[in-house]
Amino acid sequence: MKFLPFFLAVALFAGADDTFVLRGVTVHPVTGPDVENASLLVVDGKIAEIGDARLKTPKTTKTIDAKGLHVYPGMIDSNTEVGMSEISSVRETSDVSELGDFKPQLRAGIAVNPASEHIPVIRANGIVAAMAVPDGGILAGQASLMRLDGWTWEEMAIRLDAAMHLRFPTVSTASFGPSGFSRASFSEARRNYEARLKNLSEYFERARRYQKAKAAAGAGFKPDLALEAMLPVLAKKVPVMISATRERAIKDAVAWGEKEGVRIVLAQVRRPGSALALLKEKNIPVILGPTQELPLEEDDPYDEAFTVPVEVHKAGVKFAFGSFGNQFSRNLPYQAATAVAFGLPHEEALKSVTLYPAQIWGVDDRMGSIEKGKSADIILTDGDPLEVKTNVKRMFIQGREVDLESKHTKLYKKYLARP
Repeated sequence: MKFLPFFLAVALFAGADDTFVLRGVTVHPVTGPDVENASLLVVDGKIAEIGDARLKTPKTTKTIDAKGLHVYPGMIDSNTEVGMSEISSVRETSDVSELGDFKPQLRAGIAVNPASEHIPVIRANGIVAAMAVPDGGILAGQASLMRLDGWTWEEMAIRLDAAMHLRFPTVSTASFGPSGFSRASFSEARRNYEARLKNLSEYFERARRYQKAKAAAGAGFKPDLALEAMLPVLAKKVPVMISATRERAIKDAVAWGEKEGVRIVLAQVRRPGSALALLKEKNIPVILGPTQELPLEEDDPYDEAFTVPVEVHKAGVKFAFGSFGNQFSRNLPYQAATAVAFGLPHEEALKSVTLYPAQIWGVDDRMGSIEKGKSADIILTDGDPLEVKTNVKRMFIQGREVDLESKHTKLYKKYLARP
């Protein structure tokens, strides 16, 4: 009798599109051992039960015979422009950046276009969520973690304030402006760097003064939208995502984070060097860029980008992968797979595109693995999703099946049928 309430609940939602049972599958939870010849029950868009082939469900529950297929958690791209930029060279189709150095109140998720042609292409490779990251200026705005399905950005949003994106100042003699490429002297570049760093520190100090004034004020306090957006950052509820490629920049970013008392996540790490020990000590996660890239310098080893993930893993630093763009986000699983070929354990590569990004962005209670109570953001494949030859047969986001047709598949069918 103790199972009666459970079955009554299942029966209540049995006719819904987000309630079903998968039969004959191999479940890969990523948090534990694989379960072969299993049944996976989804109720009201959430994973309700993982059992063997004999798992009992009400007769009205929709049954999907998926014998021989594999169930994995959907993948997460931790840094993209997906939905914000359609054709980068056409200004009217790009909404990635805004004018100004400090725009913490801007939320990238609001700019995501649910009808973007890029989204179906990305989904077809097993990616169910992506971090939309704004750009431009110093404090570019709030990066938003978005599901890749929905009629509106509100339906797609998982966390609109998943991180605050900071373009940390660097000493650079090269610049691009209205008149094109120009090069400054090192002393001039150094002065510009110090001025931008000073402006950044002053802005955070201004935010702290606002925080104190709000706490001391009464009901008549007039809020400032930009500074209001800084309060979760100062309270360490929202991390600051800082792009830092080389060892010196990484150490500078960590020192700045300590000084300002904020939680940070480092992005685009390519040459960490001795800073890895510092990242481990401070428990700072990193978002690695694509492994299938050329070395930073012409004299660097050919496999520089390939080996960074295994170095980060051996150092004990938590990491995830990001595509840092738009059109190549679909290659996310192959970026992780390339790292496997150069020493990264396969289970770590799989977690780096599923569980670890969910943990880094604070949503691992909802997604990132196949566990009871989590959202049914899952994919059905005919093999390992990190393998190029594997096909994603079906996808479910919040328990709803998503159409895997894209511009690519439409063109394929069109020209396949050409007389």
